[in-house]
Amino acid sequence: MTETQTHCPYCSLQCGMRLGVAPGGRRAPEVSAWEEFPVNQGALCRKGWSAAGLHGSRDRLTSPLVRDRTTGEWSAVSWDDALDRVADGIRTAQARGGPDAVAVFGGGGLTNEKAYSLGKLARAALGTSQIDYNGRWCMSSAASAGIRAFGVDRGLPFPLADVEEADVLVLVGSNLAETMPPAARHLDRLRERGGRVVVVDPRRTPTADRADLHLQPVPGTDLALALGVLHLLVAAGAVDEDYLATRTTGWAEVRESVAAWWPERVERVTGIEATEVRALAALLTGSPRVMVLTARGAEQHSTGSDTVLAWINLALALGMVGRRGAGYGCLTGQGNGQGGREHGQKADQLPGYRRIDDPAARAHVAAVWGVDPDSLPGPGRSAYELLDALGTEGGPSAMLVLGSNIVVSAPRASHVTARLEALDLLVVGDVVMSETAALADVVLPVTQWSEETGTMTNLEGRVVLRQRAITPPRGVRSDLDVIAGLASRLSDVPFSTDPEEVFAELGRASAGGAADYSAITYDRIRDEGGVFWGGERLFAESFAHPDGRARMLVVEHRGAAEQPCADYPVHLTTGRVLAHYQSGAQTRRVRALPDDGPFVELHPLLAGRIGVAHGDDLRVSTRRGTMTAPARVVTTIRPDTVFVPFHWVGANRLTNDALDPVSRMPELKVCAAQVAHA
Repeated sequence: MTETQTHCPYCSLQCGMRLGVAPGGRRAPEVSAWEEFPVNQGALCRKGWSAAGLHGSRDRLTSPLVRDRTTGEWSAVSWDDALDRVADGIRTAQARGGPDAVAVFGGGGLTNEKAYSLGKLARAALGTSQIDYNGRWCMSSAASAGIRAFGVDRGLPFPLADVEEADVLVLVGSNLAETMPPAARHLDRLRERGGRVVVVDPRRTPTADRADLHLQPVPGTDLALALGVLHLLVAAGAVDEDYLATRTTGWAEVRESVAAWWPERVERVTGIEATEVRALAALLTGSPRVMVLTARGAEQHSTGSDTVLAWINLALALGMVGRRGAGYGCLTGQGNGQGGREHGQKADQLPGYRRIDDPAARAHVAAVWGVDPDSLPGPGRSAYELLDALGTEGGPSAMLVLGSNIVVSAPRASHVTARLEALDLLVVGDVVMSETAALADVVLPVTQWSEETGTMTNLEGRVVLRQRAITPPRGVRSDLDVIAGLASRLSDVPFSTDPEEVFAELGRASAGGAADYSAITYDRIRDEGGVFWGGERLFAESFAHPDGRARMLVVEHRGAAEQPCADYPVHLTTGRVLAHYQSGAQTRRVRALPDDGPFVELHPLLAGRIGVAHGDDLRVSTRRGTMTAPARVVTTIRPDTVFVPFHWVGANRLTNDALDPVSRMPELKVCAAQVAHA
C-alpha cells in the first residue's frame, strides 16, 4: 500500500494519521497511526480511526445537479452547464439588487486556501460585502475577547502539551474527553504528576469524571462564577500586584467591579454552593501555574465575549498569562476554526486577520489581488444576521454555500430554512446531499479531505498540511476549482486552483498582519511537522497592543437572554456526543460509527415530575419550535436542565438567536424550554 501522512478531517486537534491506499484503489483506504506527529502521538478517537469510511460511499455526489423548482426533481448536468447557470443567476441577482444581492457562506472546516479564496471571490470577483461563515457560531466570542484583552486572537497561545505542566487546570464549558478524546491524556498526565483539574459544566460528562472538582452552574452563569472567584482571590491577597502593575491596564476598575460578588451571591445566581466557590478559589490561591481554558459551553451565549473576558481577567490577576504551563486559552472546535477566521471569510476581515475597514489593510490586500482598494466592499452582516436577511427586501437573493450544513447547524433553524427557501438562487458545494444541499437549486460535488491537499491551522495555531492520498471520483472537483470557475465567468481577477500557489499568495496577503503566514511554506510544514504562526508561545514578554500591555476590562453578569418562566420552566442546553461531529452530514454516513439518533437527557427528579421513564418519547418545546426524541434519564445533569445533541435535525429548531453584541455569536447553549411526555 502507498501511505500518505495527513490529518483527521474532524476537530481542531487535526490529529496526524497515515492513510494507506492499495494500488488502483482496489481496497478501502486504511487509517494507521502517525506516532511522530506531536499533537496526538499516534492516538485517534473512533471518528479518526473510521475517517476513511465515507470513501466509496453510495451517498457521494459525483455529478453537478440542478433542481426543477416546479417538480422538485433533480437532473445531472455538466460542470460547464452548472457553473454557467450559477454565474447567470449571480449576474441576474446583482443586476436587480446590486453587488450585495449575492451572499457567500463558508465554513470552519475549509482549508486555509479555500477560506482565503472564498473571501477573495466575494470581495474581488463579486464585489459583495455579504460573506460570513459558520465559525461565527463556534469561536467568535473567544476571538473577540482575545483581541480586546491581548490584541490578538490565537485560540491556544501555547502548545496543547503545556496543559500537562499546569498545577491547576480550569476547564469552563468543555467536554474534551468526548469532543477531542486524544487531548484527554493531558488531563491524566497532569493529575499523575500531582496537578488538579476543575471542570465547570452543568452536566457530569466523561471530562468531569476526570476532575478533582466539578462545579455544575445554571447554564449561562459562568461569568458570575468567574467574578466571584476573583473576588475571593482579591480578598485573600492572592493576586500578583507586580505583574498587574507592569503588564496590564484596567486592574483598579476590575478589582472594584468584583467587590460585590461574595460567594453567597454567586451561589444564588449560579446554583453552585458557596463552599464550592471557595474551594475553587483555594485551589488557585498560591498555585504556581494556573491555566484556564474555555470552550463552547461558556462562549455560545449572548454574553459569551464578556464571560471569556471575566476568565481572562482572573488569569491575568494571578499573573499567569505568558508563563509556561499557565495562562488562558480557548479550545477551538472546528477543524480549521483558527485558520478559518484569519484569512477573509468573516464579514469584517481581510487575510492576515486584518480589519476590512482599515485603509492600510485594504491597500495591502488589494495590491496582492491586483484590484483598486476602493473597489473592495466594507464590512457585511454577521452569519446569523446574513441568514436572517436572505430573500428579504434589501437582503441577498442568491447565495453560494461551501463547507456548511446550515439547516442543521443554525440557531432558530426552522426560520433560517424558510429564509433559504425564499432565495431566488441557492448554490451548495458538498460531498453528500446534506440537508442544506437538498434545498439548493444547484448542487456542486466537491472533494473530501483525503482527495485534496491543503493546510489547516489547529487549536494551537500550528499550521499543518493535509496531503492528497486518494484520487477523487470522476466528476468531482475541488472547492478551489469551483471558486476559480465562477471567478473566471464573473471577473478578470485571476484565481489559482493549485493549493500550494494559493497558499503562497495567502502568505503575501497576510504579510504584516496579526496572523502572518508569509514565512510559512509547504516544505517547512513537512520538515517541521507543522509551523506555529507568531511563534510557539505568545505573550512571554509583551502583548499585541501597541503599549505591550494586556487590557483588563470590566464585565457584568446579565444572564441568559431567555430565562425560564411558567410556560417554559427548564433550561435547554445542547452539545456533542462522542461518535459524531458538527451537523453529522459525514459521520452519520460512516457505518463504523453508531447512529442512535437524537435524545433528550434529563434528571430523574424532572422525569418523575412530568411522568416520563427512560426510553419514553419526550417532547421538547421552546418559543421557536418543537422536537420529539427518546428520554435518557440520568443523574449527571442538573434537575432544572435538559440536554439535546445537535448532530441531527431538531435541536437547533429550538435554540435562541439572541446575539452577543460584540462577537455576534448566537445563544446556542441555553434557552427556556418545556418538556412533556410525547
